[in-house]
Amino acid sequence: MKRLILKLICATAIIICTTYAKVNAQGCVAIRSTGGLCTMDEHPDSITNSGSWLLNSNNRYFRSYKHFVGTKEQKQRIEQGTNVINHSYTQDLTLTRIFNNRWSFAVDLPILDNSRSSLYEHGGKERLQTHSFGLGDIRLTTYAWLLNPAKARRGNIQVGLGIKLATGTYNYQDYFYHTAANDARTLGPVDQSIQLGDGGTGITTEINTYYNFTHRFGLYGGFYYLISPREQNGVSSARGSVPSTKAVANGSDVMSVPDQVMIRGGASYGISKFDFSAGVRYECLPVHDLVGGSNGFRRPGYIISAEPGVTYRVKSFSIYAFVPVALKRDRTQSVPDKISTTLTGVYTQGDAAFADYAINVGITFRIK
Repeated sequence: MKRLILKLICATAIIICTTYAKVNAQGCVAIRSTGGLCTMDEHPDSITNSGSWLLNSNNRYFRSYKHFVGTKEQKQRIEQGTNVINHSYTQDLTLTRIFNNRWSFAVDLPILDNSRSSLYEHGGKERLQTHSFGLGDIRLTTYAWLLNPAKARRGNIQVGLGIKLATGTYNYQDYFYHTAANDARTLGPVDQSIQLGDGGTGITTEINTYYNFTHRFGLYGGFYYLISPREQNGVSSARGSVPSTKAVANGSDVMSVPDQVMIRGGASYGISKFDFSAGVRYECLPVHDLVGGSNGFRRPGYIISAEPGVTYRVKSFSIYAFVPVALKRDRTQSVPDKISTTLTGVYTQGDAAFADYAINVGITFRIK
């Protein structure tokens, strides 16, 4: 029973550590989420006692460069060299307090380092870059197991409720070379996809579950939803220039503060000190929010990925790697797109750049 309780606590805490609320999900669709699920099944004698801590460090990197309108890839963008290329790196630090075998509390602190290169943002003649670096939006979450771990020996369900603070800079600025020929430049907010925060205080909801058929083989699942009541954050999307008449008319001249969704599920198998997993990951920035308005500049869409992973466990720490690989990418029609369609009578749908895969590696320590 002690072994089961430890596995519950450690698996849950690492889920907490590696499911951050706000991270770029592989491209211009500004979903923000790191990591994957890994488990730490330790010797019964090293059980995590009440009042102990877990420290997780997760590193996530991706390069987005393939443009999609709906599910159709705009291959000509790469051929013509007009595609946007985003490089995104996130260092996520999460400290989890274990109160007992049912309750825990986690604080997640992300550090982001992003770059974005394009032609259209810099005069259209030369590919130049903008950057952002700093603290992202901090998240505080309380977690609880619904079933008593002493009785629920094979499986359990965990719920989480938290708050995402607006600590990340959401009007981060860099220089745009609108006329590259004479080096004229304008200081303005960088693209939404590389902003450090969204400017809104949100409510986070989570459900994590697992079921073990044997000591080695089991299934897992997770659901995460960020509710963002604020509709817009007041930051111009014109990159230091005057917004276009079209942007003002359809409401895309100001950045939106969108909801975010992530669903994960799969199977895991343990061999000695290794845990191997294979799952599916769904990340979405919805067109419409649950609470508040949905207008403003956003690139709604979703990505479905296959998510293989491996975890190596040694006593009080574990090392893991997860690499979600894109299976389907879809840039859906935004509210401003729909407004433009109504105003002009011509169907309008913007594009977004996605990555082929993301790399998540990290380590988790147990501190008594």
